[in-house]
Amino acid sequence: MSSSLNPSVLHQRREGRLVLLLLAPALLVVGGLLIVPLCWLAWQSVRQDGGFTLAHYARFLTDDVYWRTFLQTFRMAFIVTGATIVLGYPVAYVAAGAPRRWSVAILAMIVLPFWTSVLVRAYAWLILLQRRGLVNSALTDLGLIDEPLRLVNNELGTIIATIHILLPFMVLPLYATMQKIPSDLTMAGASLGGTPLHVFLRVFLPLSLPGVVAGTVLVFVLTLGFYITPELLGGGRTFMVSMLVSRNIEIYNEWGAASSISIVLLVCVFLIFRLASLLIPFERIMGAR
Repeated sequence: MSSSLNPSVLHQRREGRLVLLLLAPALLVVGGLLIVPLCWLAWQSVRQDGGFTLAHYARFLTDDVYWRTFLQTFRMAFIVTGATIVLGYPVAYVAAGAPRRWSVAILAMIVLPFWTSVLVRAYAWLILLQRRGLVNSALTDLGLIDEPLRLVNNELGTIIATIHILLPFMVLPLYATMQKIPSDLTMAGASLGGTPLHVFLRVFLPLSLPGVVAGTVLVFVLTLGFYITPELLGGGRTFMVSMLVSRNIEIYNEWGAASSISIVLLVCVFLIFRLASLLIPFERIMGAR
């Protein structure tokens, strides 16, 4: 039967089996380290006292703590994402248009914090923003304030530290997208009589939107799962979803409740990716042509 098949079909089948064989190790790793734990979480979220239950999910409709925590987490994610766009876009724009040596220097300063642990950076901000820290001392010495500002143990300090930690995740996708924009297009717009602002708004900005969407998705999703920074700088006043999961396990030993919260957050992340893919094709978001 196989001898009667077209040789090209046989060749395609052999290539398909070879590709599957090459992908097998990666698929096993993904299945073992991602799919299996997710299935375990989903199973734990619907179990209680050895039986099936939806009580853990019903808490989202009856317990105000769940709703307030999710609302605060998403509000934080919106604020941090918006701030990183405002701060990161000009940096990426300058880096993409600068000579190579300056571009490398700018990117090096952006990537340099990656060499330090998130925990270390969170403690550094805790020291900088405390009442007798460098920020308050500088503002007091300059005569801008009469008494120290409350910059830690609240939402403001958490937002400042989170923006600093996640800013590279906005700048790098923006820079990668901006570098691919041909300079001939902006030059053509200028030669046709467009002002620099008009050329930027009508030519450059639309072409850089895939980088904006990619950075927005990365920063927003990472903020949703942040734990160390709000735990240290929030002072108990900034309560994120990750902290709610931790409390359910550490204090109440409620694996079912913690699993249900994780599953709901995971569904929210999938919906965010789905929405982003509707705005811009997923391959463009990831930088593919």
